[in-house]
Amino acid sequence: MTAEAIEASPRQGAAAAGDSPLRIALLTYKGNPFCGGQGVYVRHLSRELARLGHTVEVIGSQPYPTLDEGVPLTEISSLDLYRSPDPFRTPKRGEYRDWIDALEVATMWTGGFPEPLTFSLRARRLLAARRGDFDVVHDNQTLGYGLLGGPRAIGAPLVTTIHHPITVDRQLELDAAADWKRRASVRRWYAFTNMQKKVARRLPSVLTVSGTSRQEIVDHLGVREDRIKVVHIGADTDLWSPDPSVAEVPGRIVTTSSADVPLKGLVHLIEALAKLRTENPDAHLVVVGKRAEDGPVAQAIERYGLDGAVEFVKGVSDAELVDLYRSAQVACVPSLYEGFSLPAAEGMATGTPLVATTGGAIPEVAGPDGETCLAVPPGDAGALSAALGRVLGDPELRARLGAAGRERVLSRFTWARAAQGTAELYREAVARQGAGVRR
Repeated sequence: MTAEAIEASPRQGAAAAGDSPLRIALLTYKGNPFCGGQGVYVRHLSRELARLGHTVEVIGSQPYPTLDEGVPLTEISSLDLYRSPDPFRTPKRGEYRDWIDALEVATMWTGGFPEPLTFSLRARRLLAARRGDFDVVHDNQTLGYGLLGGPRAIGAPLVTTIHHPITVDRQLELDAAADWKRRASVRRWYAFTNMQKKVARRLPSVLTVSGTSRQEIVDHLGVREDRIKVVHIGADTDLWSPDPSVAEVPGRIVTTSSADVPLKGLVHLIEALAKLRTENPDAHLVVVGKRAEDGPVAQAIERYGLDGAVEFVKGVSDAELVDLYRSAQVACVPSLYEGFSLPAAEGMATGTPLVATTGGAIPEVAGPDGETCLAVPPGDAGALSAALGRVLGDPELRARLGAAGRERVLSRFTWARAAQGTAELYREAVARQGAGVRR
């Protein structure tokens, strides 16, 4: 069900119209709330599903998600090969428990990324042992072989969220690769996308977060369009809200960038900042994310002499993160592509004016240029600099864009709406299974 359909016929609680609550297993192969969108999705969706009256159990691996009160977490431990401070570690002999552990290490040793496959195999084993405990299993983009086989294999009908095809990330990294060695490394790391493509084509029910992602799933993964439903996600608008008591910091730009990868476009924002500071010396950037010690972003900061003008923060609390956005004069999403863009929705919800690219589904979230945001082409540092300078220099424009952005999120992009639409898809999956329908 789309957000528009939910708005037309809102539901209040799982028992509305005589529906009984569902028992939901929500799977996430990684759930770090401070890196990437998967942990955010699982936390907020599970909370809102529980508020509707459903019983939700999150089943996840390291890094484990942060969940709200009333939502239990069942841990499926991996070997945690990418943990800090020793990523790509070799486990000690006593850490190995079974053949899945051996597969995990062997894949890492050969340059691949094992977690989607190995988590799916461990989840299959757990779900088979708990047959009858759940009415529906919701997979958050694992897309591993272990989740195939239908209810006979995992004990309940399967609904899968694909935020966007990871093949998009793969192609952007290949395009940015400097030489054949780097291209070979990228291809090996993303080899799991071949599995995800095969699995996606066999799924009976796919949920995605935007119309753009829906088309990408059809084009890149070959999933039939009639199997894909769009349910927009959004912001926790109680938490992400304006607060006039938080003082604006002159020249502050804030962005969220979970990784130093081409897709996030952070290097273009660094270049834009360098251009901007020639006219506005107060302009500075706060990046919510980990600073890479080397790579394109670090090199750009050094090249433009921006060490004192770019700050990275990570591991902050929700309240601190919201106040950071409230203190900024402009929020920025410089990504080359996004399947939805939670940072755009969250920043807009605080009433902070937004400058964003038109990459992927960002315009679906950010809205029309000049009305709810200023929009620029992805990868265009000059246009990005000009838009940021325009917002920083015009208090009336900041106030207008901020208010309109907040109203857009309230009317379209909230987690309560996302939970309602997701629960409808669960019921459709359960009904199909009960009727013995094959698609």
